Amino acid sequence: MRKPIIAGNWKMNMTPSECAKLIGELRPLVESEACEVIVCPPFTDLAAAKEALEGSSIRLGAQNIHWADKGAYTGEVSAAMLKELGVEYAIIGHSERRQYFGETDEGVNLRARAALACGITPIVCVGESLAQREAGETEAWVGAQTKAAFKDMGADDAARVVIAYEPIWAIGTGRTATSAQAEETIAFIRAVVRELYGEAAAEAVRIQYGGSMNPKNAAELMAMPDIDGGLIGGASLKAVDFSQIVNCAAEGAK
Repeated sequence: MRKPIIAGNWKMNMTPSECAKLIGELRPLVESEACEVIVCPPFTDLAAAKEALEGSSIRLGAQNIHWADKGAYTGEVSAAMLKELGVEYAIIGHSERRQYFGETDEGVNLRARAALACGITPIVCVGESLAQREAGETEAWVGAQTKAAFKDMGADDAARVVIAYEPIWAIGTGRTATSAQAEETIAFIRAVVRELYGEAAAEAVRIQYGGSMNPKNAAELMAMPDIDGGLIGGASLKAVDFSQIVNCAAEGAK
């Protein structure tokens, strides 16, 4: 059985002192062995987060990573830098990074492989726009993104990757993906992994739903057989809301 995984993407929110306060509120609410819990604060909060998480089962993640070990890449952060700060996960290829900062499938692949090489688990994001969904291009688009992310990656490494399916059209738009729609696309992503690496890898890889999972829809989404967790945005900034999602995932794992 795949262990559920809930990751909070704080995006560009929280100063270091606010980060420590939120983690302090969160810790007593989400200590569960049944579910893997990750917080992904901004780079400037990572040191404060590491200290606040000391002795906790909550894992630390970053919101991005660069593929180079070091060099003339102003504003970027390497896997080794993150590893020394205690980072265990890194979000890669988020739709906002692709949309606003021009990140490409090739760059996503390089970042994911750099993370794996340094012992950091990549959370690779894939997803389609409203125009692509309405044109019936969801599977073609998401399948191509998934295959590009795994390029030149062996089966053992592929099984360690976490995939987050982001229906871009359902994030902050007022539109929502039904649990059936989410399950259909996530099952398709698993089928792509199966095509690339075989049954064992497909059954091992964990696939999150990243389309505005919240306390109201978490239980229904987590009940779907191929949905292994959530990449949580706004709800991860509220300790009670995030803990309710974690507890839904933990309950479903029992």
